[in-house]
Amino acid sequence: MEKSLIKHGNSLALVIDKPILEMLQITPDTKLELTTNGDAILVTPVRNKSRQARIDKSLKKINEQYADDLKRLAE
Repeated sequence: MEKSLIKHGNSLALVIDKPILEMLQITPDTKLELTTNGDAILVTPVRNKSRQARIDKSLKKINEQYADDLKRLAE
């Protein structure tokens, strides 16, 4: 999808279409993190740290429980 920037005061703005916002669960209150590799801009929603901690804990548990199976699948 190609988009153009629009003038917003002394800045430029990128309008993100509603379906994309809904898919990523981004609301007007969602904080966004902007990063760049020098060639592209990556916009990432900042998620709740406790949510991420639960995800990390679950991944660790899965990796511990299925370590042997995962290693075999990777071969």
